[in-house]
Amino acid sequence: MAYETITYEVAENILTITLNRPDKLNAFNATMQQELIDAFDQADKDDEVRAIIVTGAGRAFCAGADLSSGANTFDRDARRGPVKRLADGKVDYSDANVRDGGGQVTLRIFKSLKPVIAAVNGAAVGIGVTMQLAMDIRIASTEARFGFVFSQRGIVPEAASSWFLPRIVGISQALEWCYTGRVFPAQEALAGRLVSKVVPPEELLTTARALAREIAAKTAPVSVALIRQMMWRMLGADDPMEAHKVDSRGIYTRGRSEDVKEGVTAFLEKRPAVFKNKVSADMPDYFPWWDEREYK
Repeated sequence: MAYETITYEVAENILTITLNRPDKLNAFNATMQQELIDAFDQADKDDEVRAIIVTGAGRAFCAGADLSSGANTFDRDARRGPVKRLADGKVDYSDANVRDGGGQVTLRIFKSLKPVIAAVNGAAVGIGVTMQLAMDIRIASTEARFGFVFSQRGIVPEAASSWFLPRIVGISQALEWCYTGRVFPAQEALAGRLVSKVVPPEELLTTARALAREIAAKTAPVSVALIRQMMWRMLGADDPMEAHKVDSRGIYTRGRSEDVKEGVTAFLEKRPAVFKNKVSADMPDYFPWWDEREYK
């Protein structure tokens, strides 16, 4: 697929996805939504991709939704035509046209089998920050700015951020940022645990790539894919027994794998391990272990 709003570049087993509408501060539109989903689909299928970095072209990471439609920007009926109605005239919320586009992106990132690092180079507002919440690690430039500005636009947080944000920064911090809708600097994002590190602009991609290379060079891809889903999905578990069940399956199946034999042997022989199991072909038979929860 040829992309219009993003670039897709693989080097040294690292995929860099760059939001690429610099003249619009990388504002999010329907095309970007579709292209991001496709990019993560392609990444999961490609065993050469061991880690993913998402960044922005130009001065911004993503300045939020494209507001070129003016007052009708968020009015689905005005922009797409009326959604389905039930017999009593109420909205049929099962209509796919009701679905939030940003949420479809974050749900796809959530399902990723590859670790995802956000390299936040500039303004990240609205969907520009909520799309990052399903990414695993966020590194910010000192030039980055963040804003959960929904209350100041008369709408509500989207992209499943009411699930992600409190889990990342805690409920009190999440509510403060969403209640006020203010735009805040990178150091406040660091203090609030939204990002893990703040670096000078010229060091941003170098720092992100160094972390991505450490993952790509030293770890077993199938193990990383399982760890990613185990950690995220256990955030919603109601008892540690749920983690124990999944851990036990993982230890049993991976314990019998060629990767584990290689990992232990390499450690004992004091040499780098060469892991050969592939995400595309060697995920264990219990994966995915969760119930499918498609949009209904």
